[in-house]
Amino acid sequence: MSGIALLRLLKPLDHYKKKYGTPFYGLNKMYLLMEKQHNRGQDGAGLASIKFDMDPGERFMSRARSKEQQPIQDVFTKINQRINGVIKDLPKDISTQELKRKVPYIGELFLGHAFYNNKDYSSIEEVHPFLRKNNWMHRNLILAGNFNLTNVPELFDHLVELGQHPKERSDTVTILEKIGHFLDTEVEELYKTLKKEGVNKRDASSHIAERLNIEEILRNSSKDWDGGYAISGLLGHGDSFIIRDPFGIRPVYYYTNGEVVAATSERPVLQTTFNVPFEEVKELKPGHALITKKNGETKVVKILNSQPRKSCSFERIYFSRGNDVEIYQERKNLGKMLMPEVLKSIDYDTINSVFSYIPNTAETSFIGMLESAQDELNRQKNEAILTERKKLTKERLKEILSYRIRTEKIAVKDVKLRTFISEDSSREDLVAHVYDVTYGVVKPTDNLVVIDDSIVRGTTLRKSILGMLDRLNPKKIIVVSSAPQIRYPDCYGINMPRINDFIAFHAALALLKDTNQFDIVHQVYEKCKAQVHKEVTEIKNYTKEIYAPFTAEEISDKIAEMLSKDGLKAELKVIYQTIDKLHEACPNNLGDWYFTGDYPTPGGNRAVNKDFINFYETEIKSQA
Repeated sequence: MSGIALLRLLKPLDHYKKKYGTPFYGLNKMYLLMEKQHNRGQDGAGLASIKFDMDPGERFMSRARSKEQQPIQDVFTKINQRINGVIKDLPKDISTQELKRKVPYIGELFLGHAFYNNKDYSSIEEVHPFLRKNNWMHRNLILAGNFNLTNVPELFDHLVELGQHPKERSDTVTILEKIGHFLDTEVEELYKTLKKEGVNKRDASSHIAERLNIEEILRNSSKDWDGGYAISGLLGHGDSFIIRDPFGIRPVYYYTNGEVVAATSERPVLQTTFNVPFEEVKELKPGHALITKKNGETKVVKILNSQPRKSCSFERIYFSRGNDVEIYQERKNLGKMLMPEVLKSIDYDTINSVFSYIPNTAETSFIGMLESAQDELNRQKNEAILTERKKLTKERLKEILSYRIRTEKIAVKDVKLRTFISEDSSREDLVAHVYDVTYGVVKPTDNLVVIDDSIVRGTTLRKSILGMLDRLNPKKIIVVSSAPQIRYPDCYGINMPRINDFIAFHAALALLKDTNQFDIVHQVYEKCKAQVHKEVTEIKNYTKEIYAPFTAEEISDKIAEMLSKDGLKAELKVIYQTIDKLHEACPNNLGDWYFTGDYPTPGGNRAVNKDFINFYETEIKSQA
């Protein structure tokens, strides 16, 4: 779920110095583009830049990366230190062109990345952007992306068949070398053509740069990729691209105005950075690429045939910032759509109910839920007035009209503790202290309704939040999730890789035991094992059979029972969003594989198959 920031300056650098008063216009905008996506990358950051038309022997590419606690700040601190170390010895009246020659990171083309690690460990070598260097300027490739491929072994083997020797089996290296291979092939073929035309070796370089067919390179490179991806690249001479997967799983937005071409992972980033309205920022279509040649020619082209749109719904529920107007409204709708079930759980007693949310990402859904609760209270007021109209006194009318939906900020997040919660061994002890509670606002006769954006593992609820809420002595606690039950691992970029992590999965297992149906687990394992050597397109997701005997409400009730085991005094109810309501609230982001098990690519079924086998052999078979 990392964030990409691509920026191409379309005018000479003198233009930006004269119009905006600084030759560092590009770097300033890159800082904004990256910092506004800090939510997508707390684990690392990197920035690369390219200078156009530099002479041989002059540095034309620069890169800085960091894995410090504030990585974006650290990257730009390093860049500023390098710039200031050079600029202090330069004359004040130096020309912009000469400044570009002497000062690092002043260029026309930039690629930034906010890194979100979906592995247990990462080193600085895994932080984007990545470089593939070559003495031929146009064979230098800089790459960064938001992606996860499910068929790395096959892609790796194909590279080996091509005669390459990749340094590791990662999707990043595989993609870099795959694009690099077809870039090399294109360059070699163009060179042969130019040689036949009588162009000498020295002059061939500029002709190759002009004729390079980025569209064809991307088409050949990506035809076998299985996964969700948004991948951006720069070539050393100045061409750039960003490509989106054919299902639209990972997001890409772009903006161009004659001065810049810019692309990011979220729309509001571009709106804020360039102060433009919603309508001027475009979404890159699935299967398409935004390509800008060194001469500034920019086009959007279809690289792969678009598939049924399966854009990640978790982007809308949780991951993207909520200041996108569409996302904001969708999150409100998610809260509103939960209200019928919430009202049933409190017997429509809005007067003796307190509504709150788990900070901070559930706040927008809470607003939507609150609006729906207010509608219900208004209905109750109208009904009371109509029922009592013949004997209604001024005092009673005043009393009815005085009823308000009671909202309180019950859970207060102690952000100071967040950075310490890293390793599993200490997480459970620390998680109990991540939230503080507001005392004195809940009565023993109250229902306490608290909404969260998702309930994945249930650890924070069990170890921290529920105990705190219970100390307020409500008669009933209703925990509401604006997302449906997370049942299946994600293999396209979100850090939810193991089915064994999900409380919904453990609730289903417990129900299978309770109902003497646990043999289903063994049957699913045998079916999964039988698929191991099948072609990936033939593999089915049999883990769905674990959940099949039970309704979503039965699993939710079992989750509530499991979360209550630590001795809650209050009755606990857990309510999840339904799949239908999720799709109604987020109609353009129908990717729901972590809820339904309906993976958009064949590699998804193979990934869940492999994960379940690992779970069974580690947790079930080994203990039998």
